[in-house]
Amino acid sequence: MTEKTYIFHIVLPKDWKKAEDEDFYEAKSLDSEGFIHCSFAGQIEDVLERYYSNVETVVVLKIDPEKLTSKLVNEPSTEDEIYPHIYGPINRDAVIAFEYL
Repeated sequence: MTEKTYIFHIVLPKDWKKAEDEDFYEAKSLDSEGFIHCSFAGQIEDVLERYYSNVETVVVLKIDPEKLTSKLVNEPSTEDEIYPHIYGPINRDAVIAFEYL
């Protein structure tokens, strides 16, 4: 039996708080780039260091890809490394956990 692979999205606490009572979460990148950036577990530390090193607190969303209602595509991004991208909003029931770091 294979272990389930989860994906992760990093969000600022104020943005996550805004979506608290919503059925869907939409990152700003959905409007500007057409998708929401995500990471696999082994990529989180690098993403935090690269983009959030000056941020005091972030929220890391743990997402079950099988529950997503939007299209998920694994494709090359930074340094041609494969990252998961969600082409649409994240339905809240796909977020199975979140952690403040």
